[in-house]
Amino acid sequence: MTARLPLPPSLYADTAVAPVATPPLDVDKTVSVAIVGGGYTGLSTALHLAEQGVEALVLEAQEPGWGASGNNGGHTNPGLKHDPDQIEADFGAELGRRMIDFAYGTTNFTHDLIRRYQIPCEARQNGTLRTAYNEASAAAIEATAKQCIRRGMPVTYLNREQLREMTGTDRYIGGMLDSRGGDLHPLSYARGLARAAISAGAKVHGETPALSLRRDGSRWRIETPRAIVHADKVLLATNGFTDDLWPALRRTIVPVFSSIAATAPLSDEVARSIMPTRPVLYESGHITVYYRIDQHNRLLMGGRGPMRWISAPNDVAYLMRYAERLWPQLKGVAWTHGWNSRLAITGDHYPHVHEPAEGVLISLGCNGRGVALSTAMGAQLARRLIGGARAEIDMPVTGIKPIPMHAFWPVGVTTAVIAGRVRDRLGI
Repeated sequence: MTARLPLPPSLYADTAVAPVATPPLDVDKTVSVAIVGGGYTGLSTALHLAEQGVEALVLEAQEPGWGASGNNGGHTNPGLKHDPDQIEADFGAELGRRMIDFAYGTTNFTHDLIRRYQIPCEARQNGTLRTAYNEASAAAIEATAKQCIRRGMPVTYLNREQLREMTGTDRYIGGMLDSRGGDLHPLSYARGLARAAISAGAKVHGETPALSLRRDGSRWRIETPRAIVHADKVLLATNGFTDDLWPALRRTIVPVFSSIAATAPLSDEVARSIMPTRPVLYESGHITVYYRIDQHNRLLMGGRGPMRWISAPNDVAYLMRYAERLWPQLKGVAWTHGWNSRLAITGDHYPHVHEPAEGVLISLGCNGRGVALSTAMGAQLARRLIGGARAEIDMPVTGIKPIPMHAFWPVGVTTAVIAGRVRDRLGI
């Protein structure tokens, strides 16, 4: 039997709403759709299937939100990694336009869903800031802003003075504000999604890893430690924890750890001096740093850390030092938590949707934009699972293509992180 692992020792684990009951599956089941993975993608898909009367069953190895869904930075950021013009160049005008409309609409979709189901997760929609501290990055952000504005999006390009007012630091020389961005409590949100899916009629089972998947007559057969599931269709939504359940799938993504350090609640005066209007922010650098002030005046600083599990803020001391560089008034402030989880990076930095066999759908590779993107993908995936290949979705469905030299990813990621930090420190 597989025992449930404790949640990573995070601020979120200490402050989240209570979980809904998700007992292990211990009797054989036959369902319309079986979903492997109880993160945002799997839970949102189950919810949207159940809303349409489709029997959906979620199999989660630990508990909903155990992975990156419950341990991320809490940012709801619109868009994809690539600029709108690049997306249209890569996928053509028609699909490219649909991808842009979908991706930049994911935050409104997510916050609307939270309001509709009254999910208690400290959600706010105070905007996303993308900032630059060198000329090259500032020019790139300005180009992105122009592309968004040209398409009628609620985006504003900001200069140094405006950014100083919004962030309390003179680090940034240019930036872009998208008013559709925001933040939330990730683990409370994951638990709220699970509760919503269950209330709509879906079944969610924790401590139930999928051990094998194979065709069995007209259905798919999933073996778990205590029971067998037969399903007409299967969705694999395992993202940074993808294993060998489907051949070669694990080699299509690079699982990367992203780390966060959190302070004790700051005084109102100090919190206002840092981010008075409470947008979330991510930097455009070689190694992305992102941060926000939560509803309890805690500063949460995120970025790349060790490519291993961590459990204390000292494991990412560079984030604390960087925060003090941005805001000297933080010197002496207590840092109470440090944690991380694995997210999935794809070779082309686009989300990947695959249909490798009839009745099997796969979605993974959020590339650091998982909160809103995964939520909105749930509705897209549900449509495809119900309607089949004739049901077009607003993301490309592609073949599985393993990343070359995948076995060397740990060395490559570590080297890239070190080199990126050096280049950011030197301002090159």
